Amino acid sequence: MKLFISRPMTAAVEARARAEFDVEIRENTAPLSEAEMLRALAEFDVVVPTLGDLFSAAVFAKAGSPRCKLLANFGVGYNHIDVSAARAAGVAVTNTPGAVTDATADIALTLILMSARRAGEGERLVRAGNWQGWHPTQMLGHHATGKHVGIAGMGRIGQAIARRCHFGFGMEVSYVARSDKALEFPASRAASLTDLAAAVDFLVVAVPGGAETRHLIDADVLAAMQPHAHLVNIARGDVVAEAALTEALQQRRIGGAGLDVYEFEPQVPQALRDLDNVTLLPHLGTATEEVRSGMGQMALDNVAAFAAGRDLLNPV
Repeated sequence: MKLFISRPMTAAVEARARAEFDVEIRENTAPLSEAEMLRALAEFDVVVPTLGDLFSAAVFAKAGSPRCKLLANFGVGYNHIDVSAARAAGVAVTNTPGAVTDATADIALTLILMSARRAGEGERLVRAGNWQGWHPTQMLGHHATGKHVGIAGMGRIGQAIARRCHFGFGMEVSYVARSDKALEFPASRAASLTDLAAAVDFLVVAVPGGAETRHLIDADVLAAMQPHAHLVNIARGDVVAEAALTEALQQRRIGGAGLDVYEFEPQVPQALRDLDNVTLLPHLGTATEEVRSGMGQMALDNVAAFAAGRDLLNPV
């Protein structure tokens, strides 16, 4: 069985892959081109793709009847894979849920604090040599403790964020989701996303990516937010209408934003980069050695199950 891994992995993951499988590990860190995807589907039994590797319906149409029978996705999100087209081509898809939950929730809290307390702006001030010293009205931000957080999407990651906000910072928690959630902390389910946006001090986006959630956070939702409120996105970039957010930040209609993902990443518009009231991180949500190794091991567990003819661990 031949295995193709689309990006370099941690040392532990690469060592296991080489020990257990006939594997080719691509050295390039950029997303796969269409030609590379077609080659992978034609020449390998299993492919481990990740974010940016756009296995679209058009790619599967060109692939015809591929040799590949499993896309063992590295990551919990799989909106870069047309799952229906994959199934029609006889290709199963798995992902890596659970492994990413805590690290992604930690980044959400990082962005809440950085945005509210103007940490990115302050760090740039110090680095530029422009800090004039402490004074009572220097860089006044927004207090986080005891405030009201709204979570858009109350799955594993949304719940982990809400748990940290409630137990760590004494925040009131509200959320929107398809159904009521049984939680270990008090939380209220809002009637709509705009109702949630209007009520909270921090609106955190934690929904899956895909056609159903594209531009979920649009101009109307942003207009509903209070002038001091902050938006945090750790989901997928296109869940937020980036142009509408940029305009809201430029006009100071909301207090600020903290972003780990972008609509057209790695491209980040200059207009967004020019603003001081937004914190911009380079998609660090799962960026720890332990978590990336855990994700890789889970992807390889699915590969091993496939090779042995067992049920896949994390089918999507």
